[in-house]
Amino acid sequence: MTPAVEFATITWRNQPVRLEYQWVGVRDAQAPVMVFLHEGLGSVSMWRNFPDQLCQALGCRGLVYSRPGYGNSTPRAADDHWAPDFMHRQADEVLPAFLRAVGVHVQKQPLWLFGHSDGGSIALLYATHHPKALAGAIVVAPHILVEEVSIASIAQARNAYLETDLRQRLARHHADPDSAFWGWNDIWLDPGFRPWRIDDQLGRITCPLMAVQGVDDAYGTLEQIRGIARKVPQCELLELQACGHSPHKDQPDRLIAAVTHFFQRAVTAAGAVSPP
Repeated sequence: MTPAVEFATITWRNQPVRLEYQWVGVRDAQAPVMVFLHEGLGSVSMWRNFPDQLCQALGCRGLVYSRPGYGNSTPRAADDHWAPDFMHRQADEVLPAFLRAVGVHVQKQPLWLFGHSDGGSIALLYATHHPKALAGAIVVAPHILVEEVSIASIAQARNAYLETDLRQRLARHHADPDSAFWGWNDIWLDPGFRPWRIDDQLGRITCPLMAVQGVDDAYGTLEQIRGIARKVPQCELLELQACGHSPHKDQPDRLIAAVTHFFQRAVTAAGAVSPP
């Protein structure tokens, strides 16, 4: 049975914002919680069944949600343009408010994050700014700085949105595809976003961390995850051959196996140092 999609309302930028979300994975209320943070054009439905498959393998409860402007969450107004700090605001404002709204108390049980692309960057920022809230994180194809290959691919996406059926395909996953696409595309192609980088902040991450990237990723080079490892000594890297920007679609079985091994070792290590 497909898990039900629910809605939670938060207050963000002094406005009520409705967020769609879905619980997947095991039903044990005592199980660890893993929150999934989608890519720049993602949503609850665009993950398909990957979060459920991963959480079943891990024995986790999975919490999947669509950020403001995406999926069936409150759309972005046409005149509302993301600023260069948009991922910081998602990590520091939206995610904490959402967790409170759905009753996830990180003070009682630190959670896990699984972030893809922009969602991976948001996960890194949350891990940097809220270290005690996390038991661990997996980031897939994250961005820690702006590269020319990223800009070139995002410019190509803009042309595809204007000239092909990309808008119609995105409409299957977003109530307002223009909200999702232009919110993401405009800020990434804004010259004011070019200096954006977060590598200088990552040294404050203390939780177990795994960073994954496909060797054939059109949106970033391997420097994105190798740069994380230079700043975060405990970071484990997985570089996947014959894999593009979405390893959870290109090589889901290998990714699930690798994350399961990482997760089990992290949980075992945490248990070994827990007070009696």
